[in-house]
Amino acid sequence: MRSFVYARPETIDGAVSEMTAEPGAAYLAGGTTQVDLMKDEVLRPVRLVDITRLPLREVWSDGDALVVGALVSMEELAGHPVVTERLPLLREALLMGATPQLRHMATMGGNLLQRTRCRYFRDPSVPCNKREPGAGCGAIDGFHRTHAVLGTSAHCIATHPSDAAVALLALGAEVRVRGGEGERVVPLTDFYRLPGSTPHVETVLEHGELITHLEIPLLPRGARSGYLKVRDRASYEFALASVAAALVVEDGTIRRAHLALGGLGTVPWRVPRAEELLRDAAPGEESFAAAADAALAGAVARPDNGFKIELGRRAVVRMLSTLAKES
Repeated sequence: MRSFVYARPETIDGAVSEMTAEPGAAYLAGGTTQVDLMKDEVLRPVRLVDITRLPLREVWSDGDALVVGALVSMEELAGHPVVTERLPLLREALLMGATPQLRHMATMGGNLLQRTRCRYFRDPSVPCNKREPGAGCGAIDGFHRTHAVLGTSAHCIATHPSDAAVALLALGAEVRVRGGEGERVVPLTDFYRLPGSTPHVETVLEHGELITHLEIPLLPRGARSGYLKVRDRASYEFALASVAAALVVEDGTIRRAHLALGGLGTVPWRVPRAEELLRDAAPGEESFAAAADAALAGAVARPDNGFKIELGRRAVVRMLSTLAKES
């Protein structure tokens, strides 16, 4: 690990000022991934701005939404009574996302910004456009069994690792961001950037901007929701494919549908076309299969990861079928 300057501001504006004053600075919260990447010299910040003292640890209800401070831990949010009662898919995604030790440390803002687990990104001895723009993508012609089939480019096929982001995307969550120019609100659907030719630019955040809160719309009472995670082992492994879904069923008809995929895309992947096909349809094998086909439309397979397309389809059908059976 290289040496760095350490700052621990007491205010949000102070943190933003510390960051914007140094182009090579980075925020530090739970650090559950960031510190490892610094040890491996994948990340080399010259200044760390520790934000753990900032007043961003509260959770409160605001009408039909839950507002969550960016420093609330995964464990705290998973145990919140409103999440347990109204947002089961988010609770399940949080609990499946990491060990209890990590959930107690990892923050919700940091979870949204966690870096890919691609082995090429995490090994400075091999090429990676995400780590070093223009170096090439070692995964395309290398080991890519766990890599993305949606949203890929000739420059990057790495998957986004967050489970919680998939559930939040399905719910239509937004993030509040504070920067040198003030505050703005960004829908999570617009927050992540596809790799294209610039895979090192992962979000719409400008340097110095800080996620301060998440705004999570509550599902209507009576909605059925859940999170399905398919992985190589059951104990705290990253997803090969995951599905966050919610259905509102009235009089034998789906009135509202939320659907997002994880483990399959270079970013958390919401599928509005599949949601449209589900609305006003009768829950059943035919409508669920059509939604699954729409969800995986445009997927691009490579020699070792083509199985993920069919795996993703089956995961969608299974999740929706499980929700449809709920009383």
